[in-house]
Amino acid sequence: SLGIVSLIGQVFELSFFVTLMITMIGLAIGIDYSLLIVSRYREELRRGQAPRDAVTKAGATAGRTVLFSGLTVVFALCGMLIIPSSFFQSLGLGAIIVVLVTLAATFTLLPANLAFLGPRVNLLRLPFVGRTASSSRDRDTGGGLWNATTRAVTRFPIVSLILVGGIMVAAAAFFFQINTGNNGVDAFPEGSFTRDAFFILEEEGFSFGVIKPTQIVIDGDVDSPQVLGAIEKLTASIESDPRFPQPPALEVFPGADLAVLSVIIAGEPRSQSAADAVTAIREQHIPGAFAEVPADAIVGGLSAADADFRRIVSTYTPIVFAFVLGLSFILLMVVFRSLVIPIKAIIMNLLSVGAAYGLLVVVFQKGVGASLFGFQQTDVIDLWIPLFLFSILFGLSMDYHVFLLSRIRERYDQTGDNTEAVVFGLRSTAGIITGAAVIMVVVFGAFAAGETVINQQVGFGLAVAVLLDATLVRSVLVPASMELLGSRNWYLPTFLLWIPTLQIELPEEIDSQGKI
Repeated sequence: SLGIVSLIGQVFELSFFVTLMITMIGLAIGIDYSLLIVSRYREELRRGQAPRDAVTKAGATAGRTVLFSGLTVVFALCGMLIIPSSFFQSLGLGAIIVVLVTLAATFTLLPANLAFLGPRVNLLRLPFVGRTASSSRDRDTGGGLWNATTRAVTRFPIVSLILVGGIMVAAAAFFFQINTGNNGVDAFPEGSFTRDAFFILEEEGFSFGVIKPTQIVIDGDVDSPQVLGAIEKLTASIESDPRFPQPPALEVFPGADLAVLSVIIAGEPRSQSAADAVTAIREQHIPGAFAEVPADAIVGGLSAADADFRRIVSTYTPIVFAFVLGLSFILLMVVFRSLVIPIKAIIMNLLSVGAAYGLLVVVFQKGVGASLFGFQQTDVIDLWIPLFLFSILFGLSMDYHVFLLSRIRERYDQTGDNTEAVVFGLRSTAGIITGAAVIMVVVFGAFAAGETVINQQVGFGLAVAVLLDATLVRSVLVPASMELLGSRNWYLPTFLLWIPTLQIELPEEIDSQGKI
């Protein structure tokens, strides 16, 4: 994936953050998808299947689930491509490439290795860990921890929903206190040379803005009295504004009909106050000076680019949300032939994302537990992180949802018993889902251990959301809600019966005792 992106980078400029994205997402989903396939392969071996038959069966069952889950992640990531920002497009492109490459490896290199290894895939097992044989018996006979947990949840579904749902709603409520912005140099780790240099500048009476001044480009006949008068009026207007500590520096290029005013903005160039100052230049100072003047005054520079980025994120956030949610709804409705299932899936995924947002606010903005985790407390959550986390997390959380619901739907089609289908689906997938989630949490947690606050916020947000989604949501909220709704889970109006049937996992035969 890094090689492919490096080739694209020869033609298009990509954000440096794309390499971190590819490494993080690639490790997480690569191990995740492999775990699902290998677990099903080992299960088929325990049933007495020959290695090549077991590979074929794993591909036809878990492999189909992985394929659909991966494509769901890709569709969710496409939301970042519609944002007119090279930063978001770089991240989206890198993430899509690594998911597609991972899927390709999952369906080529992985099956080849499993067929080559055969039963030897079980060699070097850790002692006292992974009692797979008994786990298989537990799945068929109804024993084990996950079966007991699911039975308890389905016995008291209302209490389970209120208790766990209330906790997650309470965490998500802190999202409404979020302050988004850009953590600049002042958020760098203490002791770093860059941070020290900028603060020395500030202490010596200069400003952070000296390094990256805002530039006002005047395109017009700079020799004409009218344009020169407008430039003088603009300069005087800016000088009277306390947000600009020094008079603007003028540079004129008569032959090119061009002039540049360099304006120093007080404080960090990427702060909210700098963005507000750029807005004031664009909406107050320039219109007041250049009204009816035959010249264009355009604002550029780091602070101006940051202000534009804030506007883009604000404008496109609802568009991306609508795109991802709408596409996910359609896909889930087609796969599970139900209106209720996709609505519930979207609500629960939004709850996971909302809780992750809320905990970001609690830990980073409010500082609760920040020192415990070794995180740096900041006044703002980086502007791009909520939208980025939504696109990534919505796709990843759909992985587990599809994997769980495909087993539940398969069992329900076989038995017609909703409660038993929920219990069977959860106990047969909970161990794998939990293991996969732990792997993702470890990968994301490793990135959260970085010194920069951006790594900390991204890694922590992803790790917390995946952990909540794989435990509280999948183990409690999903079975409790499905128990309450019963057969209504699979409701599909008659006017939608024309939707084609798309099975994720091939149906399996069961005997008279209900065993596969």
